[in-house]
Amino acid sequence: MLASFWTIAGDTHPDDAEWISPDSLAIRAEAASRAGWKGLGLSLDDCRYSVKKYGVPGVQRILDDNGLEFLELEILMDWYTTDSRRQASDRARQEFLEFGGELGMCNLKVGVSHLDVDPTNHSQMADEFAKLCEDFGTINATVGLEFMPFCKIASLADALPIVNGADRQNGGLIIDIWHVVRSGTTNEEVAAVPAHLIKGIELNDSGTTPIGTLTNDSTFHRTQCGEGKFDISSFISAAETAGFHKKYWGVEILSEYLRKAPVDLRAKHVFDTTIAQFSGK
Repeated sequence: MLASFWTIAGDTHPDDAEWISPDSLAIRAEAASRAGWKGLGLSLDDCRYSVKKYGVPGVQRILDDNGLEFLELEILMDWYTTDSRRQASDRARQEFLEFGGELGMCNLKVGVSHLDVDPTNHSQMADEFAKLCEDFGTINATVGLEFMPFCKIASLADALPIVNGADRQNGGLIIDIWHVVRSGTTNEEVAAVPAHLIKGIELNDSGTTPIGTLTNDSTFHRTQCGEGKFDISSFISAAETAGFHKKYWGVEILSEYLRKAPVDLRAKHVFDTTIAQFSGK
């Protein structure tokens, strides 16, 4: 399993100016390894900070020494825009390419900002997603588009035309159970996704209904697997029916509880509660 950045980062928040964990990469990697994780996610800010601290060889050594063979970086926004937002996005894109190439990144997560309320042009987004896939194909990385119910690419049905239109072997979807449930996407829809379009599955749990807004629920009220009301077993079965064949499953939990918890608890408790969902499979 791969611990996403937010799962193990600790006391940092999506609204922070920079997404940098207060715990060093070495501390997080060691805790993840002790708990049983085989992969780790980093934000661009955190990756940049860690490279400045340890150097690229140092970061690679930390990952290798702790058996963390899968590295995921996140999250590139505004990759399809044509105004001033694109300049910042392209700078981030270049850094993702540089760090990803040097560190052997397996997957880049991309999304659509909740602040973007412009009309959706699926064809134009598909063209830009194809170019993105071509760029990251040069470093043998996949690109996963994550739909989110609080943005204009809100559901699986919204995202599929983009990745289908792009038609790139290394491009597809990140399917997060929280986004599935909160967007009203069904497990049957997940099971029908062609296997080659699934670049990542993410697990977590939450309550039957959102607490406050969707962004509030997503940021503060996700829980460890099995400690909420999601039917995680059925979601896993749907992903397997679709033919999900990646070597790892991602886990993304954003919660106030985990932000304040010690790093070993963040790593071990989340790993144990997630792996229990596969019991008997």
